[in-house]
Amino acid sequence: QEEKLWYAMRISAYVLGTVLLTITALVNSLSWYVQNIWDTSGHFWQTMWLKFYNLYEGNEWRIFLFGAALVPGLAFWCFNGILMVADVTGKPTFITRYRIQLGKNDPVDTKRLRQAIYTALFNQFFVSFPMLVPMFYIMKWWGNTFSKELPTFQWFLVELIIFTLIEEILFYYTHRLVHLPLLYKHIHKKHHEWTAPIGVVSIYAHPVEHILSNTLPVMTGPMVMGSHIVSISAWFSLALLTTSISHCGYHLPLLPSPEFHDFHHLKFNQCYGVLGILDYLHGTDKVFRQTKAFERHRVLLSLTPLSESIPEAPKRAE
Repeated sequence: QEEKLWYAMRISAYVLGTVLLTITALVNSLSWYVQNIWDTSGHFWQTMWLKFYNLYEGNEWRIFLFGAALVPGLAFWCFNGILMVADVTGKPTFITRYRIQLGKNDPVDTKRLRQAIYTALFNQFFVSFPMLVPMFYIMKWWGNTFSKELPTFQWFLVELIIFTLIEEILFYYTHRLVHLPLLYKHIHKKHHEWTAPIGVVSIYAHPVEHILSNTLPVMTGPMVMGSHIVSISAWFSLALLTTSISHCGYHLPLLPSPEFHDFHHLKFNQCYGVLGILDYLHGTDKVFRQTKAFERHRVLLSLTPLSESIPEAPKRAE
């Protein structure tokens, strides 16, 4: 029995040792491969940045406008342009199958849509863009924003985490602030005219709200960190695309779930934040957590709409 036990232990040690060595070799090989790609990619982007910098002859104001205004603006309108085609025409049907609030905006009211577009453009050109002027001088004061050397991707990820946390805190509390009865009546009610939102409605808001809740929470992170203009451009674009997804009204495959904020537009007094962290801590998502929308609040990894795989419970007959 002792010999059998000893033999079994040796075999187990041999198998475990072989597996461990194999995994270690694979991890080292993968790390080496990823690092090579990383270095090559970093060199490519650094070269492209220097070409762009020299193209504008180092004119910091023009570079800032291009990165902080033009690139995010194009990202916003290109993405929402696709969504608006689906909203107005109902095509492609592939997208419209994923509508969250079934039967609403089917199709969207074009008069209301035009009003939303005009307001969004006004907020961009006459609220957001003027706010870039003081931001530009703050970033110049830091002295790193227009450096010829790009930040590392690892540092950008650190910044992205900090930007996201700052946005969550500022957006949650300013959003709850404009839900106070007096401010809601005169300011925030405009945004909530859309109980079933669409993408462009993400910046359809009273100018005061656009400053407090839409712009400052996104701008503050880069100003605190003294970020590079490339990081600012990527963050602004990501923030605009994310809020467009949150408002778009479609739960599309592989994209972040918009169920959380869509529920806020439906019920008004739930789900005030972006990530949901502060809503959980303050208990402002309790009703949401008891709904089918909460069950559907995840990334869709199949082509079957969650409204079909997790349907609403049938209503009881009166």
